[in-house]
Amino acid sequence: MFTLARSRAGKAALALTAVAAVALGTTTTTGATAAPAPDPAPASTASKQGPTSVAYIEVNNHSMLNAGKYTLADGSGNAFDVAVIFAANINYDTGAKKAYLHFNENVQRVLDNAATEIRPLQQKGIKVVLSVLGNHQGAGFANFTSQQTASAFAKEMSDAVARYGLDGIDFDDEYAEYGQNGTAQPNASSFVHLVTALRANMPDKIISLYNIGPAASRLSYGGVDISSKFDYAWNPYYGTWQVPGIGLPKSRLSPAAVEIGRTSQSTVTSLARRTVDEGYGVYLTYNLDGSDRSADVSAFTRELYGTDAVYTP
Repeated sequence: MFTLARSRAGKAALALTAVAAVALGTTTTTGATAAPAPDPAPASTASKQGPTSVAYIEVNNHSMLNAGKYTLADGSGNAFDVAVIFAANINYDTGAKKAYLHFNENVQRVLDNAATEIRPLQQKGIKVVLSVLGNHQGAGFANFTSQQTASAFAKEMSDAVARYGLDGIDFDDEYAEYGQNGTAQPNASSFVHLVTALRANMPDKIISLYNIGPAASRLSYGGVDISSKFDYAWNPYYGTWQVPGIGLPKSRLSPAAVEIGRTSQSTVTSLARRTVDEGYGVYLTYNLDGSDRSADVSAFTRELYGTDAVYTP
């Protein structure tokens, strides 16, 4: 059996915290402003060879620092290369009739404490990306009705990346509930305008696609195909193999997706082996918690990198 997208308890917490947004129509990015990210220390991963490994972390329940607690037993680097903060939200201001970027209290805490929650990962050479997710309010990446409104939301995202010293944005088009609050249905141009503007704003940052929802199937409009604007795209169905339908090279795709602690170790291993055998360059994991998961992590690092993973609390 596989887990369909993100059908998890953490979702309820995201939805409930939506009502805690400060003023309507205002991006909830108040609080301490983090210093710019220091240059990472790539020496720690210089000798690591193999696919890029990704860890989504539910910050409603778990610490981002968990991603930095796993290293490869042969000393070649970190087990994880990218850690994803799950998740900020795209919310809807019914008064102003516009989408805005919202951080629940747990995401805001991570961002406000970037010096202790984010910088330690970056100093190890781990990239830290912010996932943005629908929040049951009708706002989504696929229903901006003009290039201007799409570009305005892109600026909110790139401003957050700059403000908190992050390494990029991950798009997850779930739970938008298009049509709620009188919002528009998905259209062909919205996501193309949004991603085009975001890439222009942050040419050297990561943009990744959780390959699900109306946005993921609307990558081309008016002769513009935005596939090449993404750094990575991955399968959203845990415990399965599915090649994302986007025009990226294999080196940027993760057909494998596993949920740590729920996907069996035998499946984790077989998906990792297939990743290597078929020449794909990314391996996606979800729900890294604070337990010692070295057995689960080693189940894929042995196939991807030829060595076990070591957990250091």
